Amino acid sequence: MSVSFNTIPSDLRVPLFYTEMDNSQANTASSPLVRLILGQVNDDATAPEIGKLTLVSSQSQAAQIGGLGSMLADMYETWRRSDPAGEVWCLPIKTTGTKASGKVTITGTATVGGQISLYIAGDRVRATVASGGTATAAAAALVAAINAAGLALVATAEAGVVTLTCRWSGVSGNDIQLELNRLGVGGGESTPNGLTVTLAAMAGGVGTPDVTLALAALGDEPFEFICAPWADTASLNAWRSFMDESSGRWSWARQLYGHVYTALRGTLGELVAVGTTRNDAHMTIYGFEKTSPDPVWRQAAAYAARTAVFISADPARPTQTGELVGITPAPAGTRFILTERQSLLSHGIATGYSSGGVQRIERGITTYQTNALGQADNSYLDSETLHQSAYVINALKTRVTSKYGRHKLANDGTRFGAGQAIVTPSVIRAELIAGYYALEELGVVENAEAFAKFLVVERSSTDPNRVNVLYPPDLVNQLRVFALQYQFRLQYSV
Repeated sequence: MSVSFNTIPSDLRVPLFYTEMDNSQANTASSPLVRLILGQVNDDATAPEIGKLTLVSSQSQAAQIGGLGSMLADMYETWRRSDPAGEVWCLPIKTTGTKASGKVTITGTATVGGQISLYIAGDRVRATVASGGTATAAAAALVAAINAAGLALVATAEAGVVTLTCRWSGVSGNDIQLELNRLGVGGGESTPNGLTVTLAAMAGGVGTPDVTLALAALGDEPFEFICAPWADTASLNAWRSFMDESSGRWSWARQLYGHVYTALRGTLGELVAVGTTRNDAHMTIYGFEKTSPDPVWRQAAAYAARTAVFISADPARPTQTGELVGITPAPAGTRFILTERQSLLSHGIATGYSSGGVQRIERGITTYQTNALGQADNSYLDSETLHQSAYVINALKTRVTSKYGRHKLANDGTRFGAGQAIVTPSVIRAELIAGYYALEELGVVENAEAFAKFLVVERSSTDPNRVNVLYPPDLVNQLRVFALQYQFRLQYSV
């Protein structure tokens, strides 16, 4: 027998007993599936973490970095509602441009006391108005309530007109929805008699972050779930290059993998128009209704967080039915119906649906729709397929690098002593098959016998130090459609 030692020299003469540790056969660990949130900070934010990759462990830390009411703080809070335990990193971004603004105009005099219930990006603010209260007094009360709430907007008032200004610059501020008395009289919300309140929607925000510059801060840090709330063409193109198989995170040279989640508000036509222009396997765009009260960054964070929790628990199970915690469904009668959601899913836009008063994931598809020749291709239809594949590849990488990181390579049939750190193609083949059986037991892959039949392991004919492998896994699929024909009888004749 000739045992291969890693550190004990073969010519050692000093007596007596020596031990070296070898953990190559003990590693059963899997890499953590790390989360990443990209979000804007307030224009007046000065934290040193801005523009830098930062591990964020608490809501107070996110607010300290992004500022009170910032997009970043809101995204982090939304994420933690679904995913309280995951490792979350943030990339705080500041952009230049113009801030969005809106108005609340109050006229008249209250004949009875009451409250004005204003919803800002889905969050309710209530201002109490006494009987006889003037429009100016009501506006002042509303400003005080808004500014005390620490939301995304700063309020000022002049002669009954409340001006609302986003805390950060950019087009994203235009997505902040303003709504009055959402619950109605039945829910205890109505404008005090004598007062009239009118809203002017948020508008005028201009500018988006330069995502290409921001991505340079990520380096080669691995992130499985990436949430970015900007779905403009320039941002989506930057992500496509950053994640691709040629030189991006899915390339052979980097092997970082991961998937990007964003969201987009729009009509059916607007969302379909965006979906038809994209063809990216590593991007999921969640399309939601224009009447949805929650802003796009909160929608994206909730969708990505719920996906992260489900995939971390089991990379092969579908994410459908997952609750988007903190997201209010669009009002009844304005939600996308089945035929509309079918159109979205047919054009690369992921969907959600309302059930039990909450918003849920329906199908988190990618934007990938056609192959290089423009023909329909469903190989990367679902984001779960990408997460599943990354899981399999990382499991293989861990297994091979742990056991054979410093082995010698020989042909099959070579006679060598037991205990030698030598591996042959047949040994590697057996190792890959054993690993596949382990993955099959976990429910990640199936058809191990067929896999073994089509697996190819061979020593390179041009490089004696290289082994080439054709690894053909059969990924476990997800139950998406249950079709039943209800063929009833009024009476069986038998």
